[in-house]
Amino acid sequence: MKPNRSSAGLEKASPYIMLAPYIFFIAIFFGYAFLRTFYFSFTDYNMFAKPAWVGFQNYVDLFRNIRFGRAFRNSLTFAIIVTFFQTIFALILAIVLNAKMRGIKLFRALYYMPSVTSSVVITLIFMWLFQRNGIFNYLATAFLQHKAIIGAFFASLVVLQILMVVAERARKQPCSWFEPSFILTSALLSLVVVWFLQFAGVVVPRTDTAPIRIIWLNTRQTILEWAGNLGIPRPLVSIMILNTWTTAPTMMLLFLAGLQDIPRELYEAASVDGATGFAAFRHITLPGLRHITYLIVTMGLIGTLQMFDQVAIIGDQAPLESVITLAYFVYHNAFPGSAVPRIGVASAAAMILAAFTLILTWVQRKLARV
Repeated sequence: MKPNRSSAGLEKASPYIMLAPYIFFIAIFFGYAFLRTFYFSFTDYNMFAKPAWVGFQNYVDLFRNIRFGRAFRNSLTFAIIVTFFQTIFALILAIVLNAKMRGIKLFRALYYMPSVTSSVVITLIFMWLFQRNGIFNYLATAFLQHKAIIGAFFASLVVLQILMVVAERARKQPCSWFEPSFILTSALLSLVVVWFLQFAGVVVPRTDTAPIRIIWLNTRQTILEWAGNLGIPRPLVSIMILNTWTTAPTMMLLFLAGLQDIPRELYEAASVDGATGFAAFRHITLPGLRHITYLIVTMGLIGTLQMFDQVAIIGDQAPLESVITLAYFVYHNAFPGSAVPRIGVASAAAMILAAFTLILTWVQRKLARV
């Protein structure tokens, strides 16, 4: 009996033994650090003198601090907008890359590259793209110069697509408005139409368009200036574009795994019943991705609320009040360069950030009902 008891006890204890290093890591670097931060948030501490107890004074001072208010608003705006767009963009990418075609694995790897590339390198590249003479302004200028040609191309594509679908349905053949083969044919024919219109002088590029010189980073201007305080700082919008582009591929992989887990028989049964592609997407795809969507939105909210590295790398390229977030506010007070550290204020801000993240995640869970 004793060997059996000892072996049973060892079997029960083996999972905890295997988890011991991870539990130790969590307890020291997260649990202990959290308790110390919670304690410091009630003190006046600068890492050189002994902490002096001040009670809730740090929290009161934070809500009187204009920069903290800007950081809170920027973090909330950044979290909501980036999480929304990266979720939509990731879902679209996953649906496209879930198609069965040759070379699709290569495209999946290419789309995932931004997520595995160093954020420092990506941010530096985007800082170059956002310069006054950078790629974004160049593309915007080129669009204005060729907008007549671009408009003619898409108008021709839509008309040709409608004509081909209508002709196919007139022959009593089932055909979707977004039939891929028809779209490809319409696009090729539209190129010919646009070339002919340009050759005939009907549509020509505009040469009198002034170059666009939008200042993306070193400015205090906002998007939607008519909205007053609700306007979003233009430098923060630049970081939103960067963050959405770098994080969407990771979310795309999760959506892709969820799509491949949905039984194909459901789509086949829906097709037999005459369901359109949009109906199948609404009643099969979206419900099948419900839990994955909750996970992605939750991860997106937590990650965006803790966004720090892009703001730190951009540094003096943009005004601090236009890009500061709660995470960078904590860092800026804990390591203020040549000034005296304000660990108490930084700790109080970190606790508010943690509480706000928990509340927003809880609200999101209640709304998602998972």
